[in-house]
Amino acid sequence: MSSLNYRALHDRHAIRETFVRIPAGRFFIGGVGDDKFVSAVELPQRELSVAAFLLARVPVTEADWAKFPGSHAPDHFSASPLPLVCVGWHEANDYIAWLSETLGMSCRLPTEAEWEYACRAGTRSIFPCGEDISPTLANYLYDESGLCVGAGQRTAVACYPPNAFGLHEMIGNICEWTADDWVPMHDRSGAGRTPDPDKRTIRGGAWDHLPRLLRSSWRDWAPVTARYDNLGFRVAADLPAQ
Repeated sequence: MSSLNYRALHDRHAIRETFVRIPAGRFFIGGVGDDKFVSAVELPQRELSVAAFLLARVPVTEADWAKFPGSHAPDHFSASPLPLVCVGWHEANDYIAWLSETLGMSCRLPTEAEWEYACRAGTRSIFPCGEDISPTLANYLYDESGLCVGAGQRTAVACYPPNAFGLHEMIGNICEWTADDWVPMHDRSGAGRTPDPDKRTIRGGAWDHLPRLLRSSWRDWAPVTARYDNLGFRVAADLPAQ
């Protein structure tokens, strides 16, 4: 599955195939109480409201990126269904600006709250699939005992089952950029929680990670200039005006 059907995205059916409409709702962001791997940066858990928005079913692929005039993508990208990696935060936003103009839609990166809300898809468990994870449900390298159980590389998008919202690989395969500056706690108010504009929050866990880094509440940061081989992005969009 390619995340973006450029030839027919003006068609409502094609848009439904590319994006999932994430319904408005309330949820608890942050680590759950019985999760032994919860860290301080995942706390405090608190309830938030999220407005309805659109989110791509899969991350941007190398094939998608090759269509971007400013990408300078290698020839082999043209047919690759692998999720794009080695792209900085500003480059991701350049792509999204071009995509917005191309599609006539207001595209953007998801906020951190939108990302976790969409990942959880109504769950309050450690993982969106429950209290445990297996290599049949996500792409990660080692289990918690150190045994190599994964592919050891990226896999094509949509190789793993979607969550309850119909989103593929919200955990595993690649980490994903979000729109938000990094803060060491979810609550952005209060002393010592000033956002750092040179760092952005990343989510999701990746192909070379342990399961503990694929939990719904896991969060970390990367410099905006980072071009990691396990970090890409997924496109969000505002709902069209009625």
